[in-house]
Amino acid sequence: MRLTSSIATHHSYYIVYYSRCDKLFSLIYNMKLVFKGKIEESSFILTNFNCAPAQALLQDKGYYKIIWAREKTCKLMVDGYELELERHQVLFSTTLNVLNIPKDVGVIAIVFNREFYCIRDHDHEVSCNGMLFFGSSQPPVIMLNEKEQRSFETIFSIFKEEFETQDHIQGEMLRVMLKRLLIKSTRLITESRNAVQIEKPQLDIIRKFHVLVEQHFKNKHQVMDYASLMGKSPKTISTLFKKAGHETPLTVINERLLLEAKRLLLFSDKTAEEIAFELGYREGAHFSKFFKSHIGIPPVSFRELKLGKQKTV
Repeated sequence: MRLTSSIATHHSYYIVYYSRCDKLFSLIYNMKLVFKGKIEESSFILTNFNCAPAQALLQDKGYYKIIWAREKTCKLMVDGYELELERHQVLFSTTLNVLNIPKDVGVIAIVFNREFYCIRDHDHEVSCNGMLFFGSSQPPVIMLNEKEQRSFETIFSIFKEEFETQDHIQGEMLRVMLKRLLIKSTRLITESRNAVQIEKPQLDIIRKFHVLVEQHFKNKHQVMDYASLMGKSPKTISTLFKKAGHETPLTVINERLLLEAKRLLLFSDKTAEEIAFELGYREGAHFSKFFKSHIGIPPVSFRELKLGKQKTV
């Protein structure tokens, strides 16, 4: 098989294409298909992370990533923790998540920035904000059954075909297909959590809670804080979460705080006390007690343990 590469320019975008000359995804080795809009600096990328330019995307904090373990079960790192993604599971990562995906693990991914498609501003179109993308302790994962596998194959094939069509509406076509994928995925995660048993207005309350936690977790640590913002009682919100099969509202808040604490401990030079203040704690001791009660060890010990293990790997 012959390896080809091409770069084409047309109007407001350019395409970078690396692949073997096979039509089937399973036979593609190095793949990085890129759409860029020059005016709005939008980016949409289809890749399997098998080449150096694609690996560099993992270090860029400006991208949402949809990772499909298409070929086999694989292991990757998410926010410093190992995650096993089973074959035909799909992971949804925000711009906050720190990912490490080795080459040749058998994934295929969609990578896009806010300029290409803003999850928040277009929530009325796909209703995925607070369902697929939010700062929880672990990015949401869905499992595809045989029917959905065929559906995803079709969508990803259309994505790939669009990179062979160089015209001024290419970006809009990619956005249309991305929206279709997001809507389908939102339905799947809703079904997997039994949230279909509750009415849409109630589900929207749960989504809004997640969004508000993402916006205010550094200074609002109690369910009553968010209930007040939403004009609801804490009991009403807790009942809805239970009915939908979700973890408790307080768990959502605590896990978001712990996620940010872990990120800062592992990926910044800030002291535990500085992190405590950043997360809204007036006393470092209160933060340390909160962290230890959930993780089992104090923040400083967590940092030493994790970074020590990384150095020995």
